[in-house]
Amino acid sequence: MQHAHAQPSAHRHRWLTTGREAYLRMLEAIGQARRSIRLETYIYLPGYPGDAVREALLLARERGVEVSVLLDAWGSVDLPRGYLDALVEAGGRVRFFNPLAIWSPLIRNHRKLLVCDGETAFIGGFNISPEEAGDGVTSGWADLGMEISGPVAAELAASFDSIFDAAGHHRVMLAPPRTGRGGKPKYRPEPMLLANGPLWRRSPLRHALVRDFRKAKREILLISAYFLPTWGVRRALIRAARRGCRVRIVLAGKSDVPLSHLAGRHLYRRFLRAGIEIYEYQPQILHTKLMVADQAVHVGSANLDARSLNINCELLVRTGEPAAVLEARRIFRDYVAHSRRILPNEWAAARGVWQRLKENVAYFLLARLDPYFARRSAGGGRR
Repeated sequence: MQHAHAQPSAHRHRWLTTGREAYLRMLEAIGQARRSIRLETYIYLPGYPGDAVREALLLARERGVEVSVLLDAWGSVDLPRGYLDALVEAGGRVRFFNPLAIWSPLIRNHRKLLVCDGETAFIGGFNISPEEAGDGVTSGWADLGMEISGPVAAELAASFDSIFDAAGHHRVMLAPPRTGRGGKPKYRPEPMLLANGPLWRRSPLRHALVRDFRKAKREILLISAYFLPTWGVRRALIRAARRGCRVRIVLAGKSDVPLSHLAGRHLYRRFLRAGIEIYEYQPQILHTKLMVADQAVHVGSANLDARSLNINCELLVRTGEPAAVLEARRIFRDYVAHSRRILPNEWAAARGVWQRLKENVAYFLLARLDPYFARRSAGGGRR
């Protein structure tokens, strides 16, 4: 699938609808970088594309390019010891977010970001992982990203630098960005960065999503690999459906995290009763994150679950540029075409007592216990 259009603004974007396409474009951008490369990912594994990315980063260092790599210590725990030593010896900087230790807070950096020369950025759900190197239909996980250039790329570079500087500390807690008087971000049609940090009470990312869901009049389209939204997000979606806004959600039919899959299904009944349409993606494991509310699109690393919205480091880019919105709707229709709709009557009839019990337990573990222990491990409070 190819979705590329020139923009009338200072920004240009290109949707990356398969891992195959995304990794090729990322490798091309690394190969063309002349000043700086910033790479941030939750999971980094050997094989393709990991080996190719490592080689491209080494070649960049030979050209004199500054290279900085930030990996999450838990997400990349399976990366072989010494895998990136050659890059460090060549002068590259490699750090692990929140190094693993008994006293480490239960907070992870779930962001995925590549910025080259501060001018071209790649965001989305793609880790550096062989599992995502297919097309999401015939092979590999289904995922989505965006290549974007323009002023927001510099904002993403600055966001990387902030988290990179704090990454090596066990008690890593990042302060929310200043958003002006009132603490509310100023929304604009061109792309803007929305971040989320460890246990922030006032999260620009969460605030923007809820605001857009509340204001939507025509349609809300969501694709979320892991679905366990906070109460505020749930309420905004249900109210939108009840006021006549068409709300459609594509969720995982197959998941790499069975517990999350069960917990999300715990919420189906109340969403279906509100008139929300739910679809489950069938061909492959779903890893995509996409939110559309009328003329606003959010794309990045955040799922609609408790960890993304309340606990971990995440980023989204929000844009209201007409071409990006139109293309996002096309992408959503492609996912629906490969999904099975969950019908209210059939869903109710299929729920046995044992199945409902498993879903209730999974929901309690992920929606209640996990946030509780994350807050406790981070010092007992939220910011």
